[in-house]
Amino acid sequence: MSQPVITLENIGVTYKSGIPIFKQRSVHQALKDISFELCHGDSLGVIGRNGVGKSTLLKLLNGTIQPDQGTIINHGFTTTLLTLSLGFDGNVTGRDNAILSGMLMGLSKNEVKSKLDEIIEFSELGKFIDEPVKNYSTGMKQRLGFAIAIHVKTDVLLIDETLSVGDARFKKKSKKVMEDKLLSGDTIVLVSHSPGTIKKLCNKAVWIEEGVVQMTGTPAEVLKEYEAVNG
Repeated sequence: MSQPVITLENIGVTYKSGIPIFKQRSVHQALKDISFELCHGDSLGVIGRNGVGKSTLLKLLNGTIQPDQGTIINHGFTTTLLTLSLGFDGNVTGRDNAILSGMLMGLSKNEVKSKLDEIIEFSELGKFIDEPVKNYSTGMKQRLGFAIAIHVKTDVLLIDETLSVGDARFKKKSKKVMEDKLLSGDTIVLVSHSPGTIKKLCNKAVWIEEGVVQMTGTPAEVLKEYEAVNG
């Protein structure tokens, strides 16, 4: 049996919105009852319609948020959420942002520096790597974020839809890298709206509907039921 990496038992997450001073706050339960186990070597596809809690699930797996109910157990593994520039400091150069991002992902400064040449080469930013990120286009930021995420070694890579970024040529390159990673035997969780992508790249799937796990199993089994309901 594969080694468990992260275990979720009856997880629930509730968000509150509004202004507390007026005592009129709405409550939204993003996840209601989520139970499954991510094991070493799993390439797990998460399928579901918009607004069912898929991105919230990735934040839970990454440790960014904690559940209101249930239990989540990380069995001693590091996780990285592929966010494509989230948290970049606009006043700092791309090079320094790469170092800071890598350190936030759990690497030492020296470890990140040892990967900088590969990150810069893959991002294709050239001389712009030493320019402040506030001068970057959206595409340039995405390329840097993508390059950092795929070159930082982590136990579990969490991917929210993004398999490719940038212009047409860079998209082709980045998609190929992500597909290779998904098929490499690394432990990965991929949130996607595309049943075809999950069928092609994942060995397990979980279907979430209205904050509840409807089904887990092989992609073929899960997606057959999902498509029967969602067309």
